[in-house]
Amino acid sequence: MIAFLRHLIFNDFWLKLFSLALAVLIWITVSLAIQKEVSPVAALTLTNSERRTFANLPVVVLSSASDVRTFKVNPNEVEVTVEGDAKRLQNLQPKDIRVIVDLTGIESTRGLTKRIEVSTPAGVTHILVAPQEVQIIIPPKG
Repeated sequence: MIAFLRHLIFNDFWLKLFSLALAVLIWITVSLAIQKEVSPVAALTLTNSERRTFANLPVVVLSSASDVRTFKVNPNEVEVTVEGDAKRLQNLQPKDIRVIVDLTGIESTRGLTKRIEVSTPAGVTHILVAPQEVQIIIPPKG
């Protein structure tokens, strides 16, 4: 019995000790992440995140191809604040950001407001759009 316990403990002792230390390190990392409600991976990545604001971006109206009416949006330009790493934001041009209002399936109504959708390149996130909604002016079908 003693020989069995000795073999169980001392056979591959350093490998077992390393595994125990690694398990304790993982347990501490996970428990700290749960307490702070933060991802431990986010703390390890070195991101140099910056914000940049683009003003006077035109609002593009998206409608179906069969709808030949003219739509007007008020305001027709918005301000978009984006966030990303410094290198991507340095190369970012206003033409890379698309500001869209989807009007597919809309009939003639009064006082219609629609939410603005923003499309940005990969690695860039839009944070704020001012204003968030635009007023749509649709002339009646005729």
